[in-house]
Amino acid sequence: MKQFIQTFRSNYTPLQQLLWIGFFLRLFSVFFSKGFGWHDDHFLIIEASQSWVDGYDYNDWLPSAAAPDRTPSGHSLFYTGIHYFLFKFLTSLGVVNPQTKMYVVRFLHACWSLLIIKYGYKITEQYASQKTAWYVGIFLTFFWFMPFISVRNLVEFVCVPLILMSIYELGKENLGWRHFFLGGLWLGIAFSIRFQTIFLGAGVVLALLVRRTSFKHLLLFGITYLAGIVLIQGGIDMMIWKRPFAEFQTYVQYNLDNSDQYGTDNWHMYLDLIFGLLIPPLSIVLFAGYFYSWKKTALIFWPVFFYLLFHFYFPNKQERFVMTVIPLIIISGTVGMFMLFEKYQSKINRPLLRFCKIFVIALNLILLPVLTVSYSKRHRVEAMYYLYKKHDKGSFLIEDSNHNNFMMPPLFYYGKWVGMRGVTKETPLKELVNFYKSQPAAEQPRYVIFWEAENLEARLDSVRYYFPGVRYETTIQPSFIDKTLFWLNPLNSNQTTFIYKLQQ
Repeated sequence: MKQFIQTFRSNYTPLQQLLWIGFFLRLFSVFFSKGFGWHDDHFLIIEASQSWVDGYDYNDWLPSAAAPDRTPSGHSLFYTGIHYFLFKFLTSLGVVNPQTKMYVVRFLHACWSLLIIKYGYKITEQYASQKTAWYVGIFLTFFWFMPFISVRNLVEFVCVPLILMSIYELGKENLGWRHFFLGGLWLGIAFSIRFQTIFLGAGVVLALLVRRTSFKHLLLFGITYLAGIVLIQGGIDMMIWKRPFAEFQTYVQYNLDNSDQYGTDNWHMYLDLIFGLLIPPLSIVLFAGYFYSWKKTALIFWPVFFYLLFHFYFPNKQERFVMTVIPLIIISGTVGMFMLFEKYQSKINRPLLRFCKIFVIALNLILLPVLTVSYSKRHRVEAMYYLYKKHDKGSFLIEDSNHNNFMMPPLFYYGKWVGMRGVTKETPLKELVNFYKSQPAAEQPRYVIFWEAENLEARLDSVRYYFPGVRYETTIQPSFIDKTLFWLNPLNSNQTTFIYKLQQ
């Protein structure tokens, strides 16, 4: 092992070492961290794109002969469209198993996320020493949540490499037209993945103005930034809706009209998340460093400041929104942290500093392997995959009568796009039985899926009344991380699933 480490160090630069280690860590998430993290990273990306490949429109996003009056939904179709072409290609190769497809998706995202390590390191070198860049690389490689989130289809995180590439180009010495061209282009493409990056773009413009960038270079940056938006976002909307920026206009209007309809919380929710994710007391020092280095890292400080300021103000607050700026805070925060250390090192309590280091490293090493191999939303994914392996052509019922609305099953793992109907407090089983009696035999439900164990016997008795021959099939337990999240917050509906066969 000692010989291997020596060879590894002698044959690769510090950045290359970090990239190899980061790749190795992310491979664990590729193979073991199945499922999805949030609703949007699956249902708005994977379900939609695969349904298009299969000739179906899961979310009713696209115009069609059957629905000529359909209007834009307010979602960028660029990133989802990339998955459409990927799944179409895999299908042409005969790859149809949903889990196999997701191995490919996670692998590609793992490789893409390595650009965060690369450009985080290189940006830090522009402002500080190689030692500081090494620490930034360590954080971006080893922070406990990085491998897990790097393989997710989360637009808030997928756009980060493009943002870093833009900031890197604009932070170079002896800037020329090429740097402003690429800086604007990368940021424009990032917008087409995640609309909210427009606030990062505003911060970049302010930083360039403060730096007294020449008018011609500012103009070039603005033109290429808009070109990236127009060619991708505008072009896709023009092709589908016959007018540019149709989805973006709908997105803005929808959020203005429904700003308080989703996860609203107190204004400091994002600060709580930043401090928690980056592990206190390190997170406190990094955030202090972000402010302390504001002049030196203006190309990072102002984009993050504008982005957070908007999200502090806007009522709709969801945890995933903050993930876009976490790598940026790590970069500027680490630069500022070392500046603070150099200035106040004579006043630092060394035993306390040593204790804090040990605490942060130990906690991170405990959390890192747990989350890296976590199977998120296991009970929902495995329920569908269980039925997929049955090769049954029929449909299924969702029994979720403990709630007013039933929890959506990820049909991508079922392999078929069936009309989902669920038993809830508002929709009793009798109504669904009467509905299915009027349907062709091929569309009759073959299975019933019970979400969670609460009141299971009473719910099962209700099903037996209409389907006397109901037979137990299997029980699917949530993963460790799902159980933990449910324990922390019961609103995370990660509970045991029970599948029964319906005898007709």
